[in-house]
Amino acid sequence: MGILSRFKDIMSANINALLDKCEDPEKMIDQYLRNIESDLGKVKAETAAVMAEETRCKRELDECTAEVNKFQSYAEKAVVAGNDEDAKQFLAKKAQLQQKQASLQQAYDVSAANAAKMRQMHDKLCKDIADLNARKDAIKAKVAAAKTQERLNKLGASVEGAKGSMSAFDRMEAKANNMLDRANAMSELNSSAEDSSLDDLAAKYDGAGTASGSTVVDDELAALKAKMGL
Repeated sequence: MGILSRFKDIMSANINALLDKCEDPEKMIDQYLRNIESDLGKVKAETAAVMAEETRCKRELDECTAEVNKFQSYAEKAVVAGNDEDAKQFLAKKAQLQQKQASLQQAYDVSAANAAKMRQMHDKLCKDIADLNARKDAIKAKVAAAKTQERLNKLGASVEGAKGSMSAFDRMEAKANNMLDRANAMSELNSSAEDSSLDDLAAKYDGAGTASGSTVVDDELAALKAKMGL
């Protein structure tokens, strides 16, 4: 039976082993379900054909067995009637039918064994599909949680890197504050020097205004006043 060899791997398939080989279990689940459901359709069709063959072989065997029993009954009746020659003919026919019966029995045994294997294969596929469907959502949820954790791990690494950048910014801010403090101090010093120079200049004119005994100064003062209308 070609179908038995084609589906030999299906009978020995292990869902967990297939998932372990896949980098993305979520995709593997969907793909495996599609494959196994496709296989199930083929197995159903082939199983029906093998079971039909089993039924045909059983019917032919039963018919042949009935014929054997019939001629056995005829032979017995012939013996009872004292017709040994007739009994011999019935027994000869019976012997011929028994040879056919043996062949039909062999064919039936093979077809029955094949049908049993196909039914076993069909039942296993149905169970695999039911089991995988029952576990699919749970497995996908675990995969989603794992992917989320991976993203969080990467984000955590980025945050650690950002801490180093923040430390560098703190140092730059401290340096800028220091530069600003120095500039303010310099401005304060320059302002104090300017005020002192102005005070010295004012003191000069304050002293000049009190000078006495100078005719020239008195004349210039009078002229200034006249100019100013005082």
